[in-house]
Amino acid sequence: MPRSQPPDPTPASPTCPVARSVDVIGDKWSLMILRDVFDGVHRFGDIQRNLGVARNILSGRLGRLVEAGILQTRPASDGTNYLEYGLTSKGESLFPLIVALQQWGERNLFARGERHSRLVDKTTRKPLPLMSPHASDGRAVSRADTEVKLPRARRDT
Repeated sequence: MPRSQPPDPTPASPTCPVARSVDVIGDKWSLMILRDVFDGVHRFGDIQRNLGVARNILSGRLGRLVEAGILQTRPASDGTNYLEYGLTSKGESLFPLIVALQQWGERNLFARGERHSRLVDKTTRKPLPLMSPHASDGRAVSRADTEVKLPRARRDT
């Protein structure tokens, strides 16, 4: 599979990985599509029913995710003429982001005792521990422990 080109950088922050990521997956529908595919929903019609999104919008978002190398199409697993959408390795690498969004939503958007879905370990049936960033030496780090290092300007020779 050919490697897809990165999107045009956002003019205000051409060196920012967050800006480039948001350009590719930052809209509501793309994230909800990814959630569904991670949850095992692979067919256009099933994704469309789950999300209640207009077909043209879904088609456009799926196309962008395929073009970005996050999703791939494959023949339906049941042998019908349908196509299914599956994660590429680039798409699979978004799992920590989906987990972080799930955990953030659980902690910040539901009242105490309010029912909501939970992401659990299949073996233990227990919720995953909260994700937290760690330094290269293994210690947990917070925002106060980090800084953004901008690239040096290249010298033309």
